[in-house]
Amino acid sequence: MASDAHSNISTPSVAGAGPYVLRTLFSDVPLSEDGSRDDIKINCVEYFDSNLYVGTSDSELLHFVQIPPEPTDDSGIPIFILASRLRPAFPDPPGASNASKPGVQEILLLPGIGKACVLCNSTVTFYSLPELSPVFGSLQVKNCGWIGGVDLNRDIRDPDGATILLSLSKKIQVVRINENARVERKIDFAGSRLTVRRDSIVCVADSRSYALLEIDHQLKIPLMSISSLDEAQPGTVVGQAQDISGSTGGGLLRSNSSAQARGQTESPEPQTHRRGTSLGNLIASVNRRPGQQTADTNEPGSRTASPPDLVAGQTSPETTDIARPGTASDAAHENRAARVAVPGPSFLKPHIVSPTSEEFLLVTGTSPMEPGIGMFVNMEGEPTRPTVEFTRYPRQIVVDGGSADLSSSSQASSGLVEEGFVLASMGKELADGIHYGLEIQRWDADAADHEPIRHWLEPDYNTAKVKVPQPLGIRSVLDFNDVHFQEIVDRLCRRRFAPFSSGDTDVSSVSLKSVDSPTALSMERMTQEKELFERDNDSQDDEPLPKDWQTTRNMEEEQYARHLAGGVARLAVWSGSNIWWAIRSPIILELDSRLAAVSAVSNETPLKRRELLKIANSIRGRDPKSELEFLTFSYIRQQIGVLLLISFLKSAENSFADADLRAMEEILVDGQIDPRVVLSIMPGVRNEVIEPRRGIWIFGGVKRTAEEFISSPGFEGKTNTTLSALNRPLLQFLKRFLSEWRQKKGLGSVPDGNEIFRTVDAALLAAMLELDRHSPPGRAKAPSIRAELYNLVDKGVDCFGRAETLIASYHRPYVLSRLYKSKKMAQEVLETWRAIVEGERDEGGEFTDGEICIREYLSEISNQALVQEYGVWLANRNPKLGVQVFADDKGRAPKFEPASVVELLRSDAPGAVKYYLEFLVFGKGHTIYVNELITYYLDIVITRLQTSSEARDVVSSTYETYRALQPPKPTYRQFLTDNAPADDEAWHSRLRLLQLLGGNYDYDLPLIRNRIASLSSTAEDLLVPETIILDGRARDHENALRLLVHRLGDYDTAVAYCFRGGASVYSIYQAQVPVPPTSEGAADPKGLRRRDSAPPTQNEQARLFRALLGEFLKLEDVSDRVEQTGLLLEKFGSWFDVSDILSVIPDTWSVDLVAGFLAKALRQIMVEKNETMVARALSSAQNLKTQYELIVNIEEKGPSVET
Repeated sequence: MASDAHSNISTPSVAGAGPYVLRTLFSDVPLSEDGSRDDIKINCVEYFDSNLYVGTSDSELLHFVQIPPEPTDDSGIPIFILASRLRPAFPDPPGASNASKPGVQEILLLPGIGKACVLCNSTVTFYSLPELSPVFGSLQVKNCGWIGGVDLNRDIRDPDGATILLSLSKKIQVVRINENARVERKIDFAGSRLTVRRDSIVCVADSRSYALLEIDHQLKIPLMSISSLDEAQPGTVVGQAQDISGSTGGGLLRSNSSAQARGQTESPEPQTHRRGTSLGNLIASVNRRPGQQTADTNEPGSRTASPPDLVAGQTSPETTDIARPGTASDAAHENRAARVAVPGPSFLKPHIVSPTSEEFLLVTGTSPMEPGIGMFVNMEGEPTRPTVEFTRYPRQIVVDGGSADLSSSSQASSGLVEEGFVLASMGKELADGIHYGLEIQRWDADAADHEPIRHWLEPDYNTAKVKVPQPLGIRSVLDFNDVHFQEIVDRLCRRRFAPFSSGDTDVSSVSLKSVDSPTALSMERMTQEKELFERDNDSQDDEPLPKDWQTTRNMEEEQYARHLAGGVARLAVWSGSNIWWAIRSPIILELDSRLAAVSAVSNETPLKRRELLKIANSIRGRDPKSELEFLTFSYIRQQIGVLLLISFLKSAENSFADADLRAMEEILVDGQIDPRVVLSIMPGVRNEVIEPRRGIWIFGGVKRTAEEFISSPGFEGKTNTTLSALNRPLLQFLKRFLSEWRQKKGLGSVPDGNEIFRTVDAALLAAMLELDRHSPPGRAKAPSIRAELYNLVDKGVDCFGRAETLIASYHRPYVLSRLYKSKKMAQEVLETWRAIVEGERDEGGEFTDGEICIREYLSEISNQALVQEYGVWLANRNPKLGVQVFADDKGRAPKFEPASVVELLRSDAPGAVKYYLEFLVFGKGHTIYVNELITYYLDIVITRLQTSSEARDVVSSTYETYRALQPPKPTYRQFLTDNAPADDEAWHSRLRLLQLLGGNYDYDLPLIRNRIASLSSTAEDLLVPETIILDGRARDHENALRLLVHRLGDYDTAVAYCFRGGASVYSIYQAQVPVPPTSEGAADPKGLRRRDSAPPTQNEQARLFRALLGEFLKLEDVSDRVEQTGLLLEKFGSWFDVSDILSVIPDTWSVDLVAGFLAKALRQIMVEKNETMVARALSSAQNLKTQYELIVNIEEKGPSVET
């Protein structure tokens, strides 16, 4: 079990959630030869090259040979065979008690030279490797307190020999071992109990303090005391180098920070003060807590250590404690002794490890029950980094990993620099008593930036068959051992996912009567579509699947996962008769254990979700350093995403914050989970999941989580839930998540892309249709869900058949038409639109301008038959719009012949013929249809006037209103245009009729006059302007002028009519309109009418003006008569003869009324007289000139004689 200090889960520990896990190396080691004793303990362990060496408290050295596990054994636990059971030689005085013997204290392997040194009961013996045969004859070293000091900077496999250190009572021997054992030098250092060496620098500890030794020059730098309460020994200056080569006085040679020797005559006080103060301040800064006499059975150092003069040849209580931990009764006795003892310094067991090639880690403390402090010093004894704190003074420590530890288990397996950890064996008091385990923390972390995080790891005593928990031993062995994590295989091995349980196979057969949702129809058709899809897949691969294809796939997936599930172990942990490997936990197991602890909380609370998100954030932004990490991050994100989604579905009213939903979406997208897994656990959309014949393959851990939820009783009751049951936040999540997945279309990295994107498109479409149900009617206004829905179907979906069903079930024909349009299915588009226009149910209400849309779409397609069919249909519904289809010159379909269109419309859409003729005449200039168009207009106007007295009254009122207008006033036609009602077809037809009658077109004048004359039986002079135009064309100018003057009162138009010579009423004579062609086609530009193309003569104008004068003189209103006559004579007097005017002007009129005309007339007479006289004079001069020229020519030629 392990616990994370930052975990908020309300459990004391989370198994596997720390950086290390325990894996069985050897369970139930046969410590007793006959198995009859259970008091024998393991003291030390060593491992090299598949050989396991175990030293026991019974003074036996057990040698086991490792047999690899069977390939089919998922546990991966190797088998160990006992090769030998050795009792090393040691002095055994008669009567000595076995209880006083520590047993095998240390095993030191020297694989480079094939030798082993064993310390047993303070006696060192030598053996060969691997079979442990004695070497060097009967050589023994007695009264030895410690063996070790192998240079950690050298390769253990160096065949050139090895140098070790033997800690004797008064000295430390430097022994060179090769073919024999030879003492190279002796160092004057008494009572050493532990040594760790880097090159020539040895960090050594006696029972009270630490020191650094330079073994080549025999220099010593005293360091801090093991117990911070212990006073330094007399004459010892902490941090000052001493020469121990033979001087008993311990003269000061140099400071450990100086590279130069100094004379003994130099005063050492200043430097002593400087060094002592610096290191002393560090030691004094250790947090000293009040004594806590907590009962902790078998806690290391619980007994007072021996006095400092104890030498290695004697058996120390602490050494005995290492080799043979006391029983519970012993511990109780010790605790009682501690309670009555006089307070004083406790002599603690020293701990020295070397985390890097330039540093040593030393542990100090105050008492076994108080925290311990780990201090880092370099080769000169100076502190190098912040301290580490242990919750209790440890029994044993090891370091693993770090930037300089090339022998760490993690770097050996991956080649990457990993975090450095320090593992300390200790006891920990919990609610249920004392627990023994390992406290694990980083030693290379920056304490200033992060609070220290400690993890707790202890064996599972239930599986270890341990009756009474005992302290743990730990050691970093020489060789690595390959380990296998079956848990990684179980989690990362891809397995076939079953999205539908046996009860879900008939989900599509749910009755529509029991489901009130548009998705009911889609659920009804799911089975049929699934069968069709599988049939399509089968058609793509005619060969049936192999019989055992799934078994083969499982084996392949497992084989792939196994090559990722390997690791190496180097830290051996033991307790009682069991040995474990402490293995750097793969991050997948660490994170998955935390996930398991969180998911074990039954209540779906925000706290639980925050814990899940915290785990996800712990790997956010981290770049994978290996293939395993890459898959781990994907797996963890998928697991968290699925757990969050399940939590959402289980929580009351889906009370998720929007930030949580978006975080879940991001996690699922980053984890690249198969979207079909997400959809399969969501009621309402799971029926969209397409499972191909070869199934859906996902991580085994994710499969297990998803299938457990799907098979749960609470979920089975929701399998028939429709999409409308999902709330809007969840639908929004679905939309965003599936939209992200949809962007991966076309990527080769997506397996089963066809099935996945068919599922994604169907589910996304269903979610968006459901979201859009509550949108207001009408077209989409970006940005909106409706705009996104349009964008989805416009770009096309892979599940076309399913999309048809879904859209139809929601009664969204316009969206369906856009789907057809994306596939260029013009006929289906038009059929759908026609159905909407004709009243089919349209929940979206988007097709507001349906007829216009159809008209525009017909110009975009090239199928002439479709254009004709729907053009005729549209012409029947909206004639004005329908004829545009046939009149469109920019359409992609082949052009229609006007004659055929006219015939088509006459037979199938008679109401649209008039509008098409208007297009031909006014738009294209096809004058051949003018006469027919005039007939249509006349029929409309005359029919309206004949059938509606109101219309007749309106026409009559317009004449009266127009006559009442004061000059200047517009023409009557302009008056009609300005006052035309927007929706009065007869009115607009009359305007068009006037336009055609007044234009230079050939039409059947008698027929039209007769048709207009037919109105006389209904009312007289209803179509006055039309009659005026026709009279003008018939040369009946007098009648035309009469109607203009007396019926309309349009005096200005009457004057203009005379001036133009009666050519036209509402257009100037210069307007040249082509004569209609004799056959269909363009008109002949030369065929212009002479009467309308040339200006009228003055005589014609004079005649018309005299007629107009006569009408003016007949006006009933005297003022109008006088005014209009005067204006006419004043402006156009030159067209009148004075005598004629004087003869018609009433005698009663004053001369002043025609004074202007008379003055102009007389002036004109004088002008003409003067012009005549000038012309006559000019003619006389020209005659004289001509006569002169004749005489001159005769004289020049002279006389001539004719014979």
